[in-house]
Amino acid sequence: MNKPLQNDLYIRALLRQPTERTPIWVMRQAGRYLPEYRQLRGEAGSFMNLCTNPDLACEVTLQPLRRFRLDAAILFSDILTIPDAMGLGLYFAEGEGPRFEHVISSADDVEKLQRPDPEQSLAYVMDAVVRIRKELNGEVPLIGFSGSPWTLATYMVEGGSSKAFAKIKNMIYAEPKTAHRLLDKLADSVTDYLNAQIESGAQAVQIFDTWGGALAADVFREFSLQYLEKIVAGLNRSHDGQRIPVVLFCKGCNLQLENLADTGCDALGVDWTISLADARARVGERVALQGNLDPAVMLTNPDIVACQVQNTLASFGMGEGHVFNLGHGITPDVDPQNMTVLVESVREYSPAWHQDKDRPPGPV
Repeated sequence: MNKPLQNDLYIRALLRQPTERTPIWVMRQAGRYLPEYRQLRGEAGSFMNLCTNPDLACEVTLQPLRRFRLDAAILFSDILTIPDAMGLGLYFAEGEGPRFEHVISSADDVEKLQRPDPEQSLAYVMDAVVRIRKELNGEVPLIGFSGSPWTLATYMVEGGSSKAFAKIKNMIYAEPKTAHRLLDKLADSVTDYLNAQIESGAQAVQIFDTWGGALAADVFREFSLQYLEKIVAGLNRSHDGQRIPVVLFCKGCNLQLENLADTGCDALGVDWTISLADARARVGERVALQGNLDPAVMLTNPDIVACQVQNTLASFGMGEGHVFNLGHGITPDVDPQNMTVLVESVREYSPAWHQDKDRPPGPV
């Protein structure tokens, strides 16, 4: 039996409920900037071994919580587990990032794709979720996640990372029915996957549309947004009597904030290319916001990090509904000391923004 949460600030903030301070977690907070991660990664032999071994995935998830006073843990995994479970053969080439042994290049390839049973082909993820919840012992909530259908499709058609997205864009323009069939299958699979994570113990879920910003506005609505809406509508939003918040993070999609807020999600992740003040003015009271410090700030020094924390808090302003985060993942070359400064600065400066709304803090 999982224990009740001792620190539920993150959940309350996503649900726009009163909090005494702004909660903080960081995308990729378990990763290569930590020496203990690099050591474990070396012992594991490969990134995939870390992901597919529930004990190792649990250990990596917990590593940053031992160093920093974070308000949430995020499952250590990869966004490409679903295509791998569909039989595409995920592997990581040194210096090249994720690659697939098999790519999707035709309508026949799409039809052959099977909808994975997350309790079978992705059981290692569910086992990791169970272990992490047990080890957290109610300390902070656990975030589950998945890639969005569009982002997953880019890797499956391109065969790995891409800058121009020529193959997947050719598909959506020249063979839109094939693209929609692929995206529809992926939307069903992501829904199953996230619901299985929730059933296993994830207390919030985030969908990463990392490459949504590569699409023109009208194309985004057709080939990404509608599938995000489908997933959000199909998610189990409560478990064990608790509300399960849903966060959408669409990098480079600031023109779509209003549409994203209308999907039915609870919160939007915001990258660093828009101010939180502008984002908040546009989405109003519909959703919470997560973000959005420029990750490059973490490469500077403690004084600058602390100053930029204050500026980010001031940009959001008074009131509820803000989860502090970076505007994208923390980079491998960050000094962990700057992460300490980031977390402690948020804890120090944010309470003032949750007090009397008629007496906001002075300018930063």
